[in-house]
Order: sequence, then structure tokens, then C-alpha cells
Amino acid sequence: MCVFCEIINGNIPSTKVYEDDKMLAFKDLNPVAPVHFLCVPKKHIENVNEITPDNSEYVAHIFSKIPEIAKSQGIESYRVINNCGADAGQTVMHLHFHVIGGTQLGEKLI
Repeated sequence: MCVFCEIINGNIPSTKVYEDDKMLAFKDLNPVAPVHFLCVPKKHIENVNEITPDNSEYVAHIFSKIPEIAKSQGIESYRVINNCGADAGQTVMHLHFHVIGGTQLGEKLI
């Protein structure tokens, strides 16, 4: 089982910032900004390439909740990042979205 599935199942501790029946949001262990949390679907989807009409409701739900979660964390301006595949920097093969903010972010990602 992947590490994010273990976190979702409560087998690995995390600092939760939001949870419902479709998703979990928790603070990143290695934040790159004052606010940095991850949003993960509770259904295991490996990455963006694996999104289908049958599971896309999880992604839509996450994006409908990100503004509310961001506001609860004290930010209204933020960046949402997804890495798809190892060459793009995806280290956990479970779809997730980084939400970062709380500081001035530059225009370039790298």
C-alpha cells in the first residue's frame, strides 16, 4: 500500500487540515512556503494520467474544496502544483496536489 493510502487509513500520522469522504488535506512534511499542504483523493489514483470519467469526481471535489481549505489556513492567494510521473518529480505514486502560499511566490517554478 502506498504511503498516502496509509495516511488516509490512519496508519501513518499526519497533520490534517481537512477531511471528508472523498479527500484528505494535510500539511507537507517538508514545506516550501509558510503554508504548504497536500490534497489527496481517498480513492487511489496513481497520477493525472489515470484520471478517468469514473474517478474524475474526486479531482473535481478536491478543486471545489481548495479555496475553502486555503482560507482556513489563512491564505487567499496560492499556487496549486501537481507532478505527474517520476521525471516530473512525483515521489509518491498517488495523485496529490500541493497548495502553497503565505509568501510572495515568483513567476517561475524552477
